[in-house]
Amino acid sequence: MKLNLKIWRQKNKESKGAFEKYEVLVNEHMSFLEMLDVLNEQLIDSKKDPVAFDHDCREGICGACSMVINGRPHGPNGGTTTCQLHMRYFKNGDDIVIEPFRARAFPVIKDLVVDRSAFDRIIQAGGFISVNTGQAQDGNAIPVSREQSSKSFDAAACIGCGACVAACPNGSAMLFTAAKISHLGLLPQGKVEHLRRTQDMVKQMDAEGFGFCSNIGACEAECPKEISLENIARMNRALIQASLTSE
Repeated sequence: MKLNLKIWRQKNKESKGAFEKYEVLVNEHMSFLEMLDVLNEQLIDSKKDPVAFDHDCREGICGACSMVINGRPHGPNGGTTTCQLHMRYFKNGDDIVIEPFRARAFPVIKDLVVDRSAFDRIIQAGGFISVNTGQAQDGNAIPVSREQSSKSFDAAACIGCGACVAACPNGSAMLFTAAKISHLGLLPQGKVEHLRRTQDMVKQMDAEGFGFCSNIGACEAECPKEISLENIARMNRALIQASLTSE
């Protein structure tokens, strides 16, 4: 099939970017990233600079393939990363607009690649459980209810891709931060530091320049792992509790 691509090209974060148009012939069984591989082969053969885009596992696990396709993070399919999107969902002659995630906290590195290290710094601020060194405790020593473990596992499914930020008109990272807080705080091992963790991670999130949550819900709708907004509500309750109990 023949596709008409309109791709954002930007040399670096200081440069002024612009859309450029390309035509590409692909097989409907290709993934979206394989389609971009074909385009880049064409550009390299023509002695032109290939389109820079982020990728790693190409199995929907790493969260690296961050781009906006026809106005939607990761493309038109719900619960799907860009690498899992296949060309059979498009038609011959379709126009496809591809651009990077746009948020103040995600500066463009080049073309479709953005710097998402702000997420790493949020995790460093408190997304862990402090333990003394020594032999690990037996995994079954602390009982965990099925309900709590299931909620924790659902929150832990977050791959940190940043689609929630790209989808939010405010550029908020509340869903990401809340998921990382929930998956630890719902377990007994994480409850000890839960309130402090919540305060530290939210403080870092604000320092990174992410916007505020206004409960629009676009983050949940575009999340490839379908992380629930309940995590944001849970984080807000913990934040209020922490503010009331802190000295």
